Amino acid sequence: MEKLQYINISNYKTESGKSTSVNLSYQVFGKPLHSAPIVLVNHALTGNSTIIGENGWWNDLIGLNKCIDTATYTILAFNIPGNGFDSKSENLIENYKDFTARDIAKLFALGVEKLKITQLFAVIGGSVGGGIAWELAALKPNLIEHLIPVATDWKSTDWLIANCHIQDAILNHSKEPLADARMHAMTLYRTPESLKQKFDRTKKDNALFNIESWLNYHGDNLNNRFNLSAYKMMNQILRTIDITDKRGSFLEVASRITSNIHIITINSDLFFKPEENWNDYVELKSKKDNIYIHEIKSIHGHDAFLIEFDQLAKFLKPVFKVEKIPNKNLEKHVA
Repeated sequence: MEKLQYINISNYKTESGKSTSVNLSYQVFGKPLHSAPIVLVNHALTGNSTIIGENGWWNDLIGLNKCIDTATYTILAFNIPGNGFDSKSENLIENYKDFTARDIAKLFALGVEKLKITQLFAVIGGSVGGGIAWELAALKPNLIEHLIPVATDWKSTDWLIANCHIQDAILNHSKEPLADARMHAMTLYRTPESLKQKFDRTKKDNALFNIESWLNYHGDNLNNRFNLSAYKMMNQILRTIDITDKRGSFLEVASRITSNIHIITINSDLFFKPEENWNDYVELKSKKDNIYIHEIKSIHGHDAFLIEFDQLAKFLKPVFKVEKIPNKNLEKHVA
């Protein structure tokens, strides 16, 4: 595993007006920093900066000779402060409601600046990581060449906020908060059709339904590898995505982003609804030519961005394609 490194950000003032110091941790994979185009990868709710390798959560998409090739790109990943992956940001999670998704984007922007990075070839993230990618692009509209939000949105909808509110209640009042919150979340990450295909009302030893056993497994598994305060923090970030807050309309804010925007939605997503993404695409297309949308077809719902790698890679290959220039020992990137 690539070594965890830290950037100290002192006297950071949150959107809520609180001052704090943050040790922003990160990992680098592939080519060394400043030797190749840089791809920033933002992790999802229970993820972290270990994108590839033994415990890598996106090994199917990123790696040697994969869609995002580590022989060609520098892969940078920050940990969302308070995600529990390192012990140096635990002071933040006691006051998790002081933070918003925009705060995380601001901290990432400060991290990028301290690493002396002036241009990101791409920023990609799924779910809450994609929401932070939107926030970073709105904050730094000229920083990113390719903005790739996957299974996400530029805003937390009422539906999302409602479910985060329920999650927060479970996390603060349940006797088994992590396991119970995770079981509730899993029913949102999948679809009725996905669960029917997987279990079809079968039982385990004529006692538990297999769907119940599966939910118990996911609850227990998260309980063993995650911590309660981190879940509270991540849930808070998820419910506070909004690039328009104090800035203007979506069209005003998003049309200032110079990036090529590649929205990837999922036709069966019950968490970040595809209709929202398509409406955004149609609205923004009237002001911005370099916006594109792709739809993953799957019965698996929100989790399809971690399942349907062939479809995801097919959409991303044109962005990360590298072709050799004849007779020169050079490479160029073509979008």
